[in-house]
Amino acid sequence: MEVNPRKAAVIGCGAVGASIAFRFLQQGLFSHLVLLDANADKAEGEARDLRDGLPYGAAMEIAAGSYDDLTDCALVVITAGANQKPGETRLDLIGKNTKILQSIIREITARAFGGILLIVSNPVDVLTYAAWKLSGYPRERVIGSGTVLDTGRLKQLLGAELRVDSRNIHAFIIGEHGDSELAVWSEANVSGLALEDFCRIRGQALQREDMDRLYREVRDSAYEIIRRKGATYYGIAMAVGRIAACIVKDEHAVLPVSVVLEGQYGFRELALSIPSLVGRNGLEDVLEIPLSPGEQRDLENSVQQMKEAIASLDL
Repeated sequence: MEVNPRKAAVIGCGAVGASIAFRFLQQGLFSHLVLLDANADKAEGEARDLRDGLPYGAAMEIAAGSYDDLTDCALVVITAGANQKPGETRLDLIGKNTKILQSIIREITARAFGGILLIVSNPVDVLTYAAWKLSGYPRERVIGSGTVLDTGRLKQLLGAELRVDSRNIHAFIIGEHGDSELAVWSEANVSGLALEDFCRIRGQALQREDMDRLYREVRDSAYEIIRRKGATYYGIAMAVGRIAACIVKDEHAVLPVSVVLEGQYGFRELALSIPSLVGRNGLEDVLEIPLSPGEQRDLENSVQQMKEAIASLDL
């Protein structure tokens, strides 16, 4: 069946999935949105709630559906899985969420689905690799939300630190979307101005201890939010909305999505959050950005943790 470029689905209607659906409604990217959940009543309830806002949003059809409705979707977002609880790391979710993912991928591949899979469930890098391996789809069509959210957190915090609009901050968090992620300070800039030059011009100082503090705030942000309100969902919904826009509008934009590596940075047989070109067909290219020696070591450490996590999978 021919893919409808303006049809999408969200699998998993918990707080994250529902927030993503709400973001899609706000953006007006799609004309059709299908919601699926193991609890059919939950999916139907979310669809009805969202439809109530259609007179004040974009023109689109929103409905609870089944896997048969996914065949012509251009994008399927998978958020289903156990939530991260206070004290848990994302990697603690591997076993239960891999089993859930297996059942979902089995249903999708049983149909003639020709769109893009966007994995959001955690641990996202490990599950992106698992989804690619289980589905047999080309790696271009299986990507994860990666560190797009973490990168947004870094931009927001660094913008506040420097007293400049965070949209002018260009910096990346890469590696695992989790505790071993790293900030690429060596390539960070403010609208093309290196951080050091921007600070000099503004008469500001950004010391190594300031960078370390900001990095820790980014890395631990989810833990702090979960401790206070039980879950994170608005930020990731905004991040997924950004990825979806890149796909629907064929933007060829650079985002640190989770992608399966095929020798980039010297690594393969794992998925990692790396700056990549994203467009209508999903992954277009993986960018090997320059890293300092220390950043390269941190990335290798993140890779090692991902390899150990992948080795524990029963695929």
